[in-house]
Amino acid sequence: MPKMSLSHLEMAILFSLMTSIALGITGKATRTDQIRYAAYCFGSFVLALFGLGWLMYFGHR
Repeated sequence: MPKMSLSHLEMAILFSLMTSIALGITGKATRTDQIRYAAYCFGSFVLALFGLGWLMYFGHR
């Protein structure tokens, strides 16, 4: 089995995707609400990821 070598950013986005799917499935009742909520959570995770990344970048300058 080949090894998977992912960067920190790729792992964070993968974590965001998997967590969003789990939250969508467990958080809402209907399929369309689940998809919308998972997409909202994923967008929020990625926005927070980039926002905190820039905050740390400027904090270390």
